[in-house]
Amino acid sequence: MQTTGKSGRSVRSREQYKHMVSFFSAVILLGLLTVQFGYVWYTFFSETIVLPFYRKGNWVVIAIYAALLLLFFKVYGGFKVGYLRRTDVLFSQILSVLGSNLITYLQISLIARDFVAPRPIVLLTLAEFIVLVCWTLLAQRLYFILYPPRRLVIVYGSPAAAALVMKMSYRVDKYMICESVSASAGFDEICEKVLRFDGVIICDIPAQLRNDLVKFCFDKQLRAYIAPKISDIILRGADDIRLFDTPLLLCRNFGLTFEQRFMKRAFDLAFSIVFLVLTSPLMLGCALAIKLCDGGPVLYKQKRLTQWGKPFYVYKFRSMIPDAEHDGAPQVSTDHDERVTPVGRFMRKCRLDELPQLINILKGEMSVVGPRPERPELCEEYEKQFPEFRFRLHVKAGLTGYAQVTGVYDTTPYDKLKMDLMYIESYSMFRDIQICLLTLKTTLFPIQKSNAELLHPELHPEKKENKEQKS
Repeated sequence: MQTTGKSGRSVRSREQYKHMVSFFSAVILLGLLTVQFGYVWYTFFSETIVLPFYRKGNWVVIAIYAALLLLFFKVYGGFKVGYLRRTDVLFSQILSVLGSNLITYLQISLIARDFVAPRPIVLLTLAEFIVLVCWTLLAQRLYFILYPPRRLVIVYGSPAAAALVMKMSYRVDKYMICESVSASAGFDEICEKVLRFDGVIICDIPAQLRNDLVKFCFDKQLRAYIAPKISDIILRGADDIRLFDTPLLLCRNFGLTFEQRFMKRAFDLAFSIVFLVLTSPLMLGCALAIKLCDGGPVLYKQKRLTQWGKPFYVYKFRSMIPDAEHDGAPQVSTDHDERVTPVGRFMRKCRLDELPQLINILKGEMSVVGPRPERPELCEEYEKQFPEFRFRLHVKAGLTGYAQVTGVYDTTPYDKLKMDLMYIESYSMFRDIQICLLTLKTTLFPIQKSNAELLHPELHPEKKENKEQKS
């Protein structure tokens, strides 16, 4: 059988240095931003606070700023040059700097025992934006000189592969699909073709062939992108156990543990109480705008399903005309639905219509993060197409979720199920906090669809670009 070509060996030899390049690139950017803050701190604040710090105290303040930057950049993917789109990296960096500078301003005001003049922090932010733009353009260009798009071959077993190819074509800067081969071609012919390229995409092929091909790629150190099945996602949440000298994978299949449910409920209570207080003026403004628009009711409630299929009424600010479903039949909302009022269109764009669901969270009917609740009629319809749709009901419905920060209105029900299961099977409190912060990013920059690459980087080709259903 043919051996891997020279180009394939060259790509893999450079791959081992990719993390090192990314690491030093991140260190340089973090260093530049921290030096800028250090200059502002020493120039405007260090001598003007009530009790000026000695040397080490100043260093601690600067170190805290660097730690904040690192935390926000990690959550939003600000260091992911070459991995995310250029605009998405820049938006992530801008949000990271804004978050870090806001917290730092409050921290300095606390140290000074009074609100300090915001002008130095504003000027710092503008200067950092200039550095971010220059760094992103330069680093992105250098990255793609070192690591050009990978030449790939796709092995397909059904027409579903065409949709995956279309999605990956949105990242021509990373993936160059040069050839396709049917699963019916046979293992030997497939392997011969695969060896000519830098990697393979495996999409919806028979289980035995897929297993053989995955092991072949592992042996030849070839990159493999695999479109996961539902069972694959369930296995990702399995525990590693050993029965004497036999390794086993244990799928518990009961959702979250008691400790996870306890921590999640505590987080839900704290979040709902704090944000009900903080957003109460905003909610009052929304209610007034709805009343002035058409004089109809302010709130709208609708039956949805939460954990284990339990029905409840979800609350929203009314964004449609009264009696939008006067015939009683459920109708899926579209992007240009004529039933949506002008005020409702604005609230939907800014997600303000969802704010009353903080009451659902406080009551324990919903969680802050989880699969979005569906109507019973739609759930029944989806389960006719794929019975596994009910698996997403292993946890409480959420105000936001993994599917919402990666696609929102343009995710198919089946892909939404996959993403919800990925969230359930890899649950952590850090993941919940990350999704909350990514929700802010998605609200401010809704055109970006790269958050899936942050939450599950090993499955990043599975980005969803089909406009079909609204949650």
